[in-house]
Amino acid sequence: MLTPDIKLLLDEEAARINSPSFIAHDPVQFPRRFSILQDIEITALLSATIAWGRRPMICANCEKMLSLMDQQPYAYVMDKGYEELPDMNIHRTFFASNMRYYLRGLHAIYQRHGSLHDFASHEKIHLSEAPAWELVKALNRELTEANGGATDSRCLPQQVDTSALKRINMALRWLVRRDGIVDLGVWSLLSPAQLFIPLDVHVGNTARELGLLQRRSNDRRAVEELTEQLRLWRPDDPVLYDYALFGIGVEASRPL
Repeated sequence: MLTPDIKLLLDEEAARINSPSFIAHDPVQFPRRFSILQDIEITALLSATIAWGRRPMICANCEKMLSLMDQQPYAYVMDKGYEELPDMNIHRTFFASNMRYYLRGLHAIYQRHGSLHDFASHEKIHLSEAPAWELVKALNRELTEANGGATDSRCLPQQVDTSALKRINMALRWLVRRDGIVDLGVWSLLSPAQLFIPLDVHVGNTARELGLLQRRSNDRRAVEELTEQLRLWRPDDPVLYDYALFGIGVEASRPL
């Protein structure tokens, strides 16, 4: 459970890491390049989708994706430029075929709703106690329909009800949190209080070491357990502590 000492540690680490200097080494830098909502949304989704592994490699491959889209992601999606994308590796097990699959679905969404924000509003994810999971269910439906019934787990998890949804929860942190430091806060549909912690290996290990998380698997139940603990101290903005848990975990994993 959260003790005053642990809260002080998390507050200090969150304040230290949630700073402008964090941006240049994190994939959040890519959606921050844009001012148009649709460009921000598409870049946030794609950057979060490949955000696994070493951050320098992630950032290099986010740069590659933006270059493939001529630095104009929304125009690229609406012009169906992805249909001419040659086969190639984008990032580890994410290939051009996966990117084409994802962008076909986004094209259909933007054609009907104008923005991902308006699509999420249409799907009423803000009325759910688990908005990220409702969003992914709706996205999977649209992506499957746009791709002739095919599914693709390299774009979004298919076992939504049990997945931690680390990447989507991270993208939502970028889109929703609005403290004006790192996250962009361009979505008004959700409040920061509705967000869930983006649970990766570093965050999970740190949370367990601090006694904030008992569950051993990094799954949806672990996300809910950890976020519930963090809401005891910051009910208005529990995922602020993502910075602290991630930063402590990354630094602890570095070789001496």
